[in-house]
This record gives sequence, structure tokens and C-alpha cells, in this order.
Amino acid sequence: MSERKVDVLVLGAGVVGVSAALHLQQRGREVVLVDKHDQAGEETSYGNAGLIECASVFPYIFPRDLRHILRYSLNRSTDVHYQLSGLPEYLPWLIRYFLASSPQRSLHSAMAALPLIRRSLAEHEALIEQAGVPQLLRRTGWIKLFRSEASMARSLLELERARAYGVDGEVLDAKAIAAREPSLSGSFAGAIHWPEPGFIPDPGALVKAYAALFQRNGGQFGHGDARLLEQDGALWRLALADGTSVAARDVVVALGPWSDLVFRKLGYRIPLGFKRGYHQHFVPRGNAVLGHPVLDSDRGYLLAPMNKGIRLTTGAEFARRDAPPSPVQIARATPLARELFPLGEAIEPTPWMGARPCLPDMLPVLGAAPRHPGLWFDFGHQHHGLTLGPATGRLLAELITGEQPFADPKPFSVERFA
Repeated sequence: MSERKVDVLVLGAGVVGVSAALHLQQRGREVVLVDKHDQAGEETSYGNAGLIECASVFPYIFPRDLRHILRYSLNRSTDVHYQLSGLPEYLPWLIRYFLASSPQRSLHSAMAALPLIRRSLAEHEALIEQAGVPQLLRRTGWIKLFRSEASMARSLLELERARAYGVDGEVLDAKAIAAREPSLSGSFAGAIHWPEPGFIPDPGALVKAYAALFQRNGGQFGHGDARLLEQDGALWRLALADGTSVAARDVVVALGPWSDLVFRKLGYRIPLGFKRGYHQHFVPRGNAVLGHPVLDSDRGYLLAPMNKGIRLTTGAEFARRDAPPSPVQIARATPLARELFPLGEAIEPTPWMGARPCLPDMLPVLGAAPRHPGLWFDFGHQHHGLTLGPATGRLLAELITGEQPFADPKPFSVERFA
């Protein structure tokens, strides 16, 4: 078996892994990127709302009010669903998530992630320019719709909090909503247009463009099974599907929801959880046009104008990562979405399903593994994998190469779970 020796082996070719590989490559490291698929961006990085959420200061917390908890417990909502059969597996994680969602602890997580959030769009813009795909970034922002005065009032308070951290939004009344999105119909208490975030109309294509840039610059893409990773003295070694192998001084685990396949084998107890999500594309009827991603916040779904069609995305499903799909949220959301926007026929015969890798404190695991020299973690980005991939890739590359990190890496250390 022939073997190639390189500086760094990156496991996982989603946006997080590809971004880490690019930033390491830019700093002179010879890198091999390995994925279980033949192409990059085939899993979680493909199925999302396409938002680079540089204005999302506060994380998605577990609800603290009894009204929301009781509503979700009935398991009839479009934004949250759970599979009862998986409850013994994910309930301990949900309890930790609830505790980490206290006002004090969630604010701590928000402030830790803020430097990454605020840097996210600039890091994407740099890679998009290098990759030569400016058409994959639209500067439209997104719109959050409210059907009730109560939800509108709560979001206005959130807007005031965000303004304290340099983020602004435009409040829209019914007339302004109609002017921005004339194809929408319904009765709205108002909306907030968040203009700063970028929108990616084909997230999978963007990750593939980043991977192509990596390869044009001399990087190697390999097909392999990360579970075969072995430590051999000062080197990490992985056999690839083509019969060759790779040996590297450093290895980066960027496998998203599958990262536990490596870290558990090496003895790390990290509370990685999963929020599964679904999407399906639809053809717009007639001359209907959607100019922005639009979140129908009171009904719990989002419509995004992707290149492939109008993408209907759901909220979170709590289930075992590999449990069979249960796309009830898509079934519940589709008739509601058709009331908002004239959706035609579905493009795919069945909805797509993916899993978001989540830590209970709403922060990724990023940095060195304490007991294995040369082992690095970069996973657990929750709802912000597309947003944060290039920013965390830069931070990780700075740590590996000994540069001054642009943000404090301590809050993301795996040792916070020791």
C-alpha cells in the first residue's frame, strides 16, 4: 500500500472541514481532505436555509417559559418535533441544554461566539472571491414575519438587545412587507428585515466551489472512512478507499454529527447531540417571486429562494441521529407555506433530512484534544455551520500554526466538558 505523508489530515468535507483545510493550506500546510462521499458538501452543509447569519448575536435557546414547553410537549407543532422512541438517548442532553439556556449562561455563550459571528461574512467573502463564485452570494438579508402582536413585541425587544452589539434591523409594517415581497399573502402584525446577513442560493454548490479551490491550490481530496483512523507514534494514519493511505502529524475531526465516531473511540466524553431537520423544494406558481428568505416565525418554517426552487425548511426534530426519517414537520408546514406563498409542485419526491451537530452550551468544540498530541476538534456548530465554517476554520488554523488567534479560543475548548 502506497502512503502519502502530509502535514494535516482533515476528516469531513462539509463547510467546516473544507474551510479548515483552506485556511491551513493558506498558511503553508500540506493538507489532505477526506470524506465518506466522493464530493464535498453532500450532508448537513447542503441542507440549510442558506443564511450567513452575521447578525445572529443570541443563540437558539431551550424555551424557558411553561407555555412554550407545554406546546412542544404535545408534539404537534411545525417548529419542534420529537421521536418518543429516542427519548432515553436524547433526554439527558435536553436537560443539559435547558440548564445552559438560562439567561446568564446563554449570554456567556453568545458573547463567546460573537467574534466568530461578526467575522463570518467577511471570511466567506474572501473565500468566495478566491473561488470565483460571486453569484453564490446575495446581499439580501432575510425577513422575519410575525402574525401576532405578542410575538412582534418580543422580537422588538430582541432587536433592541441586538442593537447594543452593533446589529440593526428594519421594522416593517404590513404595507412595507407587501412592497418587499408582493407575492406573500396573509395578515401580519409586522416583520423585521435583517439586511446584513448574506444569502447563499445553493449551499452545496458553495462548499463544492471551496473544495475545488482547495484542490486547485494543490490540496488532495480523498474518499475514506474516518473510523479507520489510527495513531502510530507521532503520526495519524488513515487508509483510503483507493488502496492508498495518508499519514499526518496533525488530524482535524470536522465530521459534524458523525464526529463521535472518532472521539468516542479515543476515549473522549463529549455531549454531542443532534437536531435533525428537513427540507423540500417547490416550484413557484405563476409569476410568483420570492426575493428574500422569509421566516414565518409564529408557524415555525422558513422559505428560501434557492437556485433549485423555493426551499421549505423545518425547525428541529429530536431523535436518534440514524433513526428513520419522520418528515411530519414538512407535512404540517407545506399547507401553511402555501397560504403564505403560491407554491406549486414539489421538485423532490421525498423531503431531504439532515442532522445538526449540537453541544448543550450552544458553542462548537474547537481546539486541541488534551490527551492526544496532534488531534484537533472542529465540530458542533449547531444551526450555524454554514455561517461559522470559514471563521472557525481560520481560528483553528491559527491555533495549529501558532499564530495569534483573532478570537479567544478558550470557550470552545473540549476541556469545558471535563
